[in-house]
Amino acid sequence: MSVCIDSSLPPFGYDLPLLAKACSSSASCCDLREKEQSVMDILVLGCGVMGLSCGIRMLEAGHKVKIWARDLPPNTTSNVAAAVWFPYKAYPQDLVNHWGLITFQEFVKLADDPETGVVMLTGKEIFEQPVGDPEWRTQLPNYRRASAEDLPEGYVDGYIYDVPVIETPRYMFYLLERFKRLGGTVEVRELKSLDEALAESKLVVNCTGLGSRELLGDKALYPIRGQIVRVVGPKLDAFYLDDYGHRGLAYIIPRQDGIILGGTADEGAEELVIDQATAEAIIERCTLIEPRLKGAQVAEHKIGLRPGRASVRLEAEAQPNGALVIHNYGHGGAGVTLSWGCAEAVMALLPSA
Repeated sequence: MSVCIDSSLPPFGYDLPLLAKACSSSASCCDLREKEQSVMDILVLGCGVMGLSCGIRMLEAGHKVKIWARDLPPNTTSNVAAAVWFPYKAYPQDLVNHWGLITFQEFVKLADDPETGVVMLTGKEIFEQPVGDPEWRTQLPNYRRASAEDLPEGYVDGYIYDVPVIETPRYMFYLLERFKRLGGTVEVRELKSLDEALAESKLVVNCTGLGSRELLGDKALYPIRGQIVRVVGPKLDAFYLDDYGHRGLAYIIPRQDGIILGGTADEGAEELVIDQATAEAIIERCTLIEPRLKGAQVAEHKIGLRPGRASVRLEAEAQPNGALVIHNYGHGGAGVTLSWGCAEAVMALLPSA
């Protein structure tokens, strides 16, 4: 989320005031459910956060929706996410900003319902060198510059703001149950080709994440391995994020089920095996930021593969038999953060009545 005037730090390039204006005037992102459409039978591939969010929006619009997926919650990549609203390793930036803002607004609403696992939490983004004010400072609730008293030892600058934090095990269960309550159906099924889906439905929404590498032969997709540690420890009232520190990526995210410590972003790494040395390094980095974590009991290790891509693929692809496939994958480390915005974009691509 960082936008740093200091050119030595890679910016996210946020222009949220412009995006807010675009959202308020865009029928595709704000008035989709008013668009006249006939009832359609839609097959969604994938039951992660993207597949479920798209399925919910389509059911709310009156369509018939079923999901085919190899893995269901709690065994999806989305369940492993930490997850703070944070547009991480997803591109292109202008669309990511747009989708992220829509999702932010939806999470603010969901935070009113304790069943969702979404809460608004104060966060501290910390830096080892001075940074300028981010352009988005007026857009996030309770934004302020960190004072010296707010910063851990070894850090000289930072921002403090409120953003959604999503306890993904609870949130994914909530999404799945909401999808079913709306009339959606789910079938465990592993596809060998897209033709199997097109034989079932002439309208397919592909939310298979990294699975599209094999399903479609998309060589632009690559894994970004993330490893986290969940600990039981002190009660913390804020999360920490160090995205640029010399020791490597570090984040501390308090949730109801414990404290998530992270993390890694190993591009190209495919092994889904917990590395103990990596876990110990994560705990060490996080304890240097928050010394109260020393001695915290390790409850769980998790690992997952984010679907990296130079650009999110969100587009409609006409098929020779008159069918239509809408692709929605390649969201990097920002699937949760972009989920509702991308679902609205998928809605805009559905055929009109």
